[in-house]
Amino acid sequence: MNLKPYSASTLALAGLILAGMGLYFIFLRPSLLPEDLGYMGSTLQNVKENIPGLLNWLQKIFWVMGGYIFATGLLTIFIAMTSFRKRMKSAFIIVTIAGLTSIGFMTIVNFIINSDFKWMLFAFSLLWLIALILYRSHK
Repeated sequence: MNLKPYSASTLALAGLILAGMGLYFIFLRPSLLPEDLGYMGSTLQNVKENIPGLLNWLQKIFWVMGGYIFATGLLTIFIAMTSFRKRMKSAFIIVTIAGLTSIGFMTIVNFIINSDFKWMLFAFSLLWLIALILYRSHK
């Protein structure tokens, strides 16, 4: 069975999920989720009263972060359909490092803070890992 196209398709799917996550951060994510407040041991009212500009500032931060996540997703899709599919030299190592420092770190931090989204992010990370395993299994 030729696994070559599956590794690139799986990586492209992981990139599509990242791009979608970026759009979520830009357009839908509130400045603070209930789990954020719980982790900080605070309330929304307390934040509004004691740090009045925080919510507005965080919204801008998430716009920027979302843009980077979206861009990472687009670039991952491009890499999957070009250099990863063609098995260009260094594609595997670049994709590995990109996965670890993008969705990998996000997943680890979400486990550290006991996020409600940790298992969903873990599943997204598994797609990346599966793409790498499929890539390596095709000689």
